[in-house]
Amino acid sequence: MSSYSHSPDPPLPGPAAHPDVPEYPERRQEPSFALPAPGQWHYKPRRHFWENRTLRLVVLFSVLALCGVIILALVRRQTGTEGLLVGLALAILPVPLLGGAFLWLDRVEPTPMRNAVFAFAWGACAATLVAILANEYATELLASTFTASPAESDSWGATFVAPVVEESAKGAAVLLLFLFRRRDFTGVVDGVVIAGLTATGFAFTENILYLGSGFAEDQALGGGGVGPTTAAMFVVRIVMTPFAHPLFTSLTGIGFGIAATSRPGRARRWLAPIGGWLLAMTLHGTWNGSASFGPLGFIAVYATLMIPLFGLLVWLAIWSRSHELKTIRTQLPLYAMAGWLTLPEPIAIGSMKGRSLARAAARCVQGAAAARTVREYVSFATSLAFLRARANRGATGPDFHAREQELLHHLWERKAVAQPALTHAAHTLRPPFPTVYAWGQRPPVPYGAAPYGAPQWGAPQWGSTQWGSTPYGAPQWGAPQWGAAAYGATGGWGQQTPQQSPLSPPGAAPEGQPQAQAEAQAQAQAQAPYWQQPYPPARPGPYPYSQGGRHR
Repeated sequence: MSSYSHSPDPPLPGPAAHPDVPEYPERRQEPSFALPAPGQWHYKPRRHFWENRTLRLVVLFSVLALCGVIILALVRRQTGTEGLLVGLALAILPVPLLGGAFLWLDRVEPTPMRNAVFAFAWGACAATLVAILANEYATELLASTFTASPAESDSWGATFVAPVVEESAKGAAVLLLFLFRRRDFTGVVDGVVIAGLTATGFAFTENILYLGSGFAEDQALGGGGVGPTTAAMFVVRIVMTPFAHPLFTSLTGIGFGIAATSRPGRARRWLAPIGGWLLAMTLHGTWNGSASFGPLGFIAVYATLMIPLFGLLVWLAIWSRSHELKTIRTQLPLYAMAGWLTLPEPIAIGSMKGRSLARAAARCVQGAAAARTVREYVSFATSLAFLRARANRGATGPDFHAREQELLHHLWERKAVAQPALTHAAHTLRPPFPTVYAWGQRPPVPYGAAPYGAPQWGAPQWGSTQWGSTPYGAPQWGAPQWGAAAYGATGGWGQQTPQQSPLSPPGAAPEGQPQAQAEAQAQAQAQAPYWQQPYPPARPGPYPYSQGGRHR
């Protein structure tokens, strides 16, 4: 259950032009859902004491820290202090590379840092501790039950027991974030990133144990430093197969990513995670069992199975990231047509280069605070696009409208700084950009509606003026906007109305409207609460961005 701290004033009368998108705020002096000023409204869910986020975080990371201390004690007992330090120094080498690759992959809608830290800590501490204890117990059980030799019991445990235990322990982190951080789990990319970070932490601790044990063996044989056992272990685990554990667990993450994009009640919502988990265990067991085939069998499995599957995973992750950008360019135009965004914004937000250009432009003109505002604006717009995409698939919960209003509210708070920078970035990109639709074709409008006064298909479109004379083919200021029915004006189609168009600059009087009336309306809009911006410009004057052409 959730409650919202908002004004008791009822919404303004009159039906909305489109039931799926909140009404454009500038159509009246207040939004149709009657939100107060940005500083007075926030999403405030009701929670019991034991559901407090701070309490949960403290308890969770305390447990993970305790697991880490126990693991360090176990590893030190097996390898010695010197072996522990050598193993730690060598095992940490691939961690920045793997972690940086997963974080780069997740740049479209970055996973919150607390989730990334939890995933790595879970893999490095909790999952490794469970695996060490369970594998040791299973090995002793196999040796006593089947009267097998230590070598046979180790081989059976590595092939049949370790995959089940380790993939279940690592997959638990993905399951926990899927259940308790569902808002941050939106697709396949999130599943791959969370699973990969968890497996990276697991491999880090496991490599400490293996490399430290190898160093201890070399010392026992009379070596003065890193010997052949440690070197061979380093080549196999750090150089050749640093991606092995991330590859296994990413299959589980893909299953949960498919479940996140599935409609509730569908069978694949439950079958996909189970199938990914089973595939992860099968691949892990095949890889562990290849060691019993000798060096040639190990190399054959590595060349014919591990490398192709790793390449396939990389391709799938990059394709999923490009699909996320396409989703942004497809879903945000609905809000642009409703007036919440400017027309070029979906182009810039749906391009990683456009985002970088917008942040750089804002930082150059208004400083680091403006760049941070643009980054926050892009993050909220991305979440809004994914929320709308899930709504189109019927995969949203009952809090969809509250979440949508919350995101639109955050966008409105930052629009004065972010929108000019994003518009500048969109015009800087080389046209034609692969955006929402090709020139002259029908743009996709969800639910088959042409919202807020947009002309029906076949009526005059944006290209009424020459390309490049105004931003993205929009008509000249003062000319009839969208067929002269400016965003919900009451006049008939093609009739001029005295309402100020939201596409016109502040203070400009449309044709047939007295200048005094336009000035009064502009003053009333300026006094509206939504014009109070948290990030005022660093210097007076208009935002110095060009409105057309290509700039370097």
